Amino acid sequence: MIIYLVDIEHVTHTCPAQPEPHPFDTRRTVIDTIPGGECRTPVTIRCGGTTVTIPCYRHEPAKRQCGPCRIIVRERTITTRPHTLGVAA
Repeated sequence: MIIYLVDIEHVTHTCPAQPEPHPFDTRRTVIDTIPGGECRTPVTIRCGGTTVTIPCYRHEPAKRQCGPCRIIVRERTITTRPHTLGVAA
């Protein structure tokens, strides 16, 4: 499995249309990547007149991918902060 460790930051604001605080900007930062290894079930496809072998993650849906090709995203931290631009200090 390819594992991506990410930090997520939500910036919230309020507006006349929706007075409850709600996120308007979400940023994800990749902190670490753990590679899964080589594909165990590569797929052979025809591309024009040539035959190409590619890893299964580039062709198959997630449930038909081999173990090393599956992608997992783990959230390390989720931070929510209010929008402060344009506010007088």
